[in-house]
Amino acid sequence: MRIHVDKISSSTKNIPLKHEVNISKRIPSVDGTVVAVRVLEDKKIYNQLELSNGRLSTIHLGDVIVVTLGNRRALKGFVGKVPDALKAGDIINILNLGGVAGQCTSANLKEVGRPLKAEVLGVVLSKKREPLNIKDYKMFSPAKKIRSDVPLIVVSGSCMNVGKTSVASEIIKSATREGFKICGAKVAGVAALRDTLRMEDYGAIKAVSMIDAGYASTANHKSQTIGITKGAINYLSKEKPDYIILELGDGIFGEYGVMQILEDKELQEHMSAHISCAGDPMSAAKIKEVCEKIGAPLHVISGPVTDNSVGVSFIKKELKVYALNGLYEGGKLFSYLKKSIF
Repeated sequence: MRIHVDKISSSTKNIPLKHEVNISKRIPSVDGTVVAVRVLEDKKIYNQLELSNGRLSTIHLGDVIVVTLGNRRALKGFVGKVPDALKAGDIINILNLGGVAGQCTSANLKEVGRPLKAEVLGVVLSKKREPLNIKDYKMFSPAKKIRSDVPLIVVSGSCMNVGKTSVASEIIKSATREGFKICGAKVAGVAALRDTLRMEDYGAIKAVSMIDAGYASTANHKSQTIGITKGAINYLSKEKPDYIILELGDGIFGEYGVMQILEDKELQEHMSAHISCAGDPMSAAKIKEVCEKIGAPLHVISGPVTDNSVGVSFIKKELKVYALNGLYEGGKLFSYLKKSIF
């Protein structure tokens, strides 16, 4: 059956989709499957879809949109999974702005409200009349080994929304203005273009994410996050950058595989710098404790805990770690990295 779709989500960015698509009602309910859905309601908050070009568009009742089945486990958002089985007429939920969809099992109502409901119309088909899956359009594959000597700047955090992307972007901007070639990657989290586009806006010559490895998210794929990270490094190294910045989405104790990345010995050996963002002194202290326990380097703590001298003083005096607000002092942060670490 051929249908017209109103919006195409960014989670499908690597697939050359048009607004007229063929669908089938025989739907493989697996991670990465591309499906067409009809929106069943309007929402006042968390009601936007990031399109395949990165633009945000408000979702309206009756919209037919293309989404990707995937998992999400966001502390300040939705928790959801790929349904065990799926057929036309079933109701699923939009789980993030990138168009990852599934069965919502829990929601942070204060932050995002109730999940948007959508009726499944069918799986989107390729020109060969086969079900589309974003894995079939990946730009790089997960790798077992790092085949690169490009220095890594890793940005992690205690949780989502603690300034990781801001810190990464400010470092990119400062480094680019000094003539360095920078590539970026978001290697843990859920599919969306917002963060990688921001990296490019701030000067990165190329930026990729788990979408480009064929994953709608790294939730429920902790064992794959290490391979995705190494694959991204190898892929970006072809651009011959001076540095690669890795943003680890969500938090160290989150369910997207950040801890597994930080624990990996080969990745630890390639980390020229590790900046971790914390929301408060307790988070900062726990970050240091975890890094010491797993053998991961920790060079700077940033994030909201460094918004004024109270947190900065605690980190420097009690934790003996350099503290600096990357959002407001990005140039100073990169200068410190160059002089003291690289």
